[in-house]
Amino acid sequence: MRPYLLKESNWKTLKSHRFELAVLPWGATEAHNYHLPYGTDVYEADEIGAESGRKAWEKGANVTILPTVPFGVNTGQSDIYLDINMNPSTQFMIIKDILGVLNKQGVKKFLILNSHGGNDFKTALRELGLEFPEMALFTCNWFQALDKSLFFEKDGDHAEEMETSLILHLFPDLVLPLSEAGDGAEKKSKITGVREKWAWAERKWSQVTEDTGIGDPSKASAVKGAKYFDAVTDKISDLICEICEADPKNLYR
Repeated sequence: MRPYLLKESNWKTLKSHRFELAVLPWGATEAHNYHLPYGTDVYEADEIGAESGRKAWEKGANVTILPTVPFGVNTGQSDIYLDINMNPSTQFMIIKDILGVLNKQGVKKFLILNSHGGNDFKTALRELGLEFPEMALFTCNWFQALDKSLFFEKDGDHAEEMETSLILHLFPDLVLPLSEAGDGAEKKSKITGVREKWAWAERKWSQVTEDTGIGDPSKASAVKGAKYFDAVTDKISDLICEICEADPKNLYR
């Protein structure tokens, strides 16, 4: 039993133990180019959550990692077969229910470990912060925690070199030969502000990419994935430790 994972914990232990922080990994179920599994974001959330939790626990953080939510916002991919969409309003209600349990039972710190670019929890946590004013609510995107150019040659944000390398490291049996992968070419918006990223419109996935990937995975390797996994879980574990140690009434300096 790993005591920092709720799904492996038992009532014998938790009848008396109380945690400082609950972490909720949140993924998505969607196509990832031709070569990666639909559960890529879920596998990443599971493993990064578990390893970050282990590192933080061994440094003294009193944290529990909740089971991963496997469905995310896929509103721009409604025509991609079995890309499972969970609307932001549904996510809001799920978070609200979880916070209701945690707050009632004395777990006053909460972190969403996001593993999917289509998820955006800031607005939900703003609103829920009014409903649960005694709680300290956080969200993070693990895929933005590090400068990816220090680890990978090719840029991208979906089934690209980084994600492919991670899954090659974590679950190599689930990855097709890279010769089967598409090139992950992305069509850019005709709207200048969107291209320059100071304006925004949701990407219509099937119009933007031929293979559902965005970013060239051809340079991916398990070795790169292992190096990145170790570094990103170090970073997330540091965040967990800081939140555990923080006084919610004294968060600023």
